Amino acid sequence: MAFTLSDEHHAIRDAVREFGENEVKPVAEEHDREQLYPEELRKTAAEYDFVAPAIPLEYDGAGMDKLSSTIVTEELWRADPGIGSAVGSAGFGTNMIIEFGDEWMKKEWLPKIAAGESASCSMISEPAHGSNVAGMETVAERDGDDYVINGNKMWITNGTVADVGVAMAKTSPGEGHRGITAFLVEMDTDGVSTEKIDNKLGIRASDLAEVVLDDVHVPAENVIGEVDQGFYQLMEFFASGRTSVAAQAVGAAQGALDAAIEYATEREQFDRKIAEFQAIEHKLAEMATKVEAARSLTYRAASQVENNNQDVAAQYSSMAKLFASEISVEVADDGIQVHGGAGYVTDHPAERYYRDARITKIYEGTSEIQKNIIADQLL
Repeated sequence: MAFTLSDEHHAIRDAVREFGENEVKPVAEEHDREQLYPEELRKTAAEYDFVAPAIPLEYDGAGMDKLSSTIVTEELWRADPGIGSAVGSAGFGTNMIIEFGDEWMKKEWLPKIAAGESASCSMISEPAHGSNVAGMETVAERDGDDYVINGNKMWITNGTVADVGVAMAKTSPGEGHRGITAFLVEMDTDGVSTEKIDNKLGIRASDLAEVVLDDVHVPAENVIGEVDQGFYQLMEFFASGRTSVAAQAVGAAQGALDAAIEYATEREQFDRKIAEFQAIEHKLAEMATKVEAARSLTYRAASQVENNNQDVAAQYSSMAKLFASEISVEVADDGIQVHGGAGYVTDHPAERYYRDARITKIYEGTSEIQKNIIADQLL
């Protein structure tokens, strides 16, 4: 299936690319080295509608379609995956609020997030439960007009910088995936504590944390959607989330390719630019082909998500996530090879793209999980 981007899509790409060149790239190495969360950049990005771009217009968002949002994610990660992750994840959990939240939740939080004033997080994974969402041990017990939540959440993006989060907890502990409920939790609520995880391999500018929920009281009105329906609500966003990670992977791969081309056209050996050697030419050609193939599959997945073709979207989003993440690591590895020894040190961005790309094979379902999903669709 061929994709022809509209004039609006091209304008969005140009705008994000300009932002990346002017605002992100000049500070990318510093933010990675110092593990600095780019709060001011997030606020600047929000002025251009690059933060949570799918938030509807009526809540001061950009109301972008899935392909537009995919392009935003891709270009942010092309500039720098770490900062791209921080900016692109600032609205984590808003999809649940938009689709299932009460009107007061939308009015109170969506405009703040779209404006860059606040960040949100999604609290699903736990120390012993990642892909096995149904196995979560966090529980929420009814206590009068409140629910009391207890549990540990792990690998939570924006955990220490978010003002609000969507927490998944068991309200019917013996029912597996049939007993999970989503709650809106303000992160300054008594009993919520966070600890930053700062020993990451990559995307070091993005905030990651463990969140402990210790007798956290939230009003019953903070239930998002229906009690015991949280898992089914969450399932509606699996395809969208995996497509977003595919876009991240494409962006990281394109950034690695850009860096390799720039280096190859500047570096000289034997009185020639190394880009003139056929071995390097072929390496770059293979890298570019892989990136374009991953981009095409990712855009196809985005179109299926936008069209709400759920079964098809599930299959193609998993294919895109699997293929793009694997290709991203391959291309980043090839980029280091083009740089030679210079690619193994922090003087050039090649090693950073390699470290950053690796996460795309893990979160939102590992490559192995994606293969299971694809096989289930085929058989």
